[in-house]
Amino acid sequence: MKLVVADDSALLREGLVGLLERQGYAVIGQAASAPELEAVVDAAAAAGNAPDVVLTDVRMPPSMTDDGLKAAVSIRSRHPEIGILVISQYVAPAYATELFGRAPGAAQPGAAGGLGYLLKDRVSRVADFLRSLGIVAAGGVVIDPEVASTLIQGRTTALDGLTPRELEVVQLMAEGLSNQQISEKLFLSAGAISKHVANVFTKLDLPPGEDNRRVRAVLTYLTESRGP
Repeated sequence: MKLVVADDSALLREGLVGLLERQGYAVIGQAASAPELEAVVDAAAAAGNAPDVVLTDVRMPPSMTDDGLKAAVSIRSRHPEIGILVISQYVAPAYATELFGRAPGAAQPGAAGGLGYLLKDRVSRVADFLRSLGIVAAGGVVIDPEVASTLIQGRTTALDGLTPRELEVVQLMAEGLSNQQISEKLFLSAGAISKHVANVFTKLDLPPGEDNRRVRAVLTYLTESRGP
C-alpha cells in the first residue's frame, strides 16, 4: 500500500511514518503544510504513482486552522480514487461534512477511495489504527464516534426513525466493525445483529438491490443531517 503522510509536526509525522514503514507500508511522500500536501499528491498522480491513501492532520499551515481538511476536500475533488484518512485532535464539522459528501457511493461503485476521520487518541491504539487504515484502503468508511456525534448533534434526521439499539448498531458500523464484531461488542447473537442491520437498511430506504448498502448507511449516519 502506498501512502502520503501530512502533519506540520516533524516529530509526529516521522513517528507515524516509522510505524507505517515497520508494518510494511510504502510512504511515498510527506508534507508539512496543506499546499505541500496537495502538491505532493498531484505530482505523484501525474507521475502515475498516486498513493492509495493520504493521511493528514486537520490543523496545518498556512493558517493552522482547518487547512489540512480543506486540502483533503480539494484532493478528493481531483483524485476521487485516492482514500483519505484524517487524523486530528479535534472535529471540524463544516469541512468534515463536505468531505464525507464525497464518500464512496457518490461515484460509480468501486470508483472512489475510502474515507476516515479519527481522533488522535485512537491512533495511539495501533491495532485499531491499522484496522481503520485497512478499511479506508479497501474503499470503506471509518469515523470516530466522537466525530460522528458532533456532526449530527441537535439535528433532525432520517435517523430519528431508528431505535436506540439500531442507532448503536449503525454507529458501530461507522467505526468499521463487521456484524460479527458488533455481535461480540454488544453481547448479542449474530442473528439479532443481522436483524438490526436489516432494519437499519429498511428504515433508511436502502433496498437489497442498492449498491454498497453498508457504506451508504454509514454515510446517512454522517451526512443526512448536514443542514444549511
